[in-house]
Amino acid sequence: MSALRKILVVDDDPVVGTSYDRVLSNKGYAVITAHNAAEALETLRQQEVDLVVTDIKMPGMGGLELAETVKARRPWTPVMIITGYGDAADEQRARAAGVRVFVHKPLSPQTIEGSAAEALRVVEPVERPQPPSAEATVEAPAETATGWSRAKDVAMFFAAPFIGLVYAVFLPFVGIGVALWMGGRALGRSAVGHRIGGALLTVGKIVLAPFIGLAYIVTLPFAGLVALAWFAGRAAFRNKPAD
Repeated sequence: MSALRKILVVDDDPVVGTSYDRVLSNKGYAVITAHNAAEALETLRQQEVDLVVTDIKMPGMGGLELAETVKARRPWTPVMIITGYGDAADEQRARAAGVRVFVHKPLSPQTIEGSAAEALRVVEPVERPQPPSAEATVEAPAETATGWSRAKDVAMFFAAPFIGLVYAVFLPFVGIGVALWMGGRALGRSAVGHRIGGALLTVGKIVLAPFIGLAYIVTLPFAGLVALAWFAGRAAFRNKPAD
């Protein structure tokens, strides 16, 4: 079942609002009434309507100024003006603002129904903006996540051999270093052992220093390449044009 089309009727005379409500409610419309332009603009701020019907002569902001405001803010919303005092200049100003239907009082039920139907049939030149679809909202993060996953896979592909090389070079010397440290700690409990432990620690540093330097020399260039690949992949996926 389709939703009822909403018509906002703005007139300081409550009889007009009641007449529109009685006639159009029976024809399947939902009628909302406002007694002045300020009340009408507040209603439009809170909800969408399919048609605005306004009188010209009202306290405060008049119907022509209201029509101009509505068309400036919501050009897709049709506006119909009703008046008992309007002249050719008023009608010209209304049409310049984008008003397509201009009706004079007194209003019969046939006039109310026919003019409302005519106003709603008008094809507005500006389409109503559509909110972003839930599908687009969900797919965008998924696409970004896929891009990051690909970048990480590429970086790991290039880095894996060098990570393995670092493990192969370092693990034996890590074991030697741990053994020297534990031995030096045991010897350090005595004065003689303390001197021997200090000597062993110095020897261990001398032995390990070349290999530590070798590890830095081997791994640093590849670490730089991995970093460059990472940032390049990140920039590429960030600048990827939307489909």
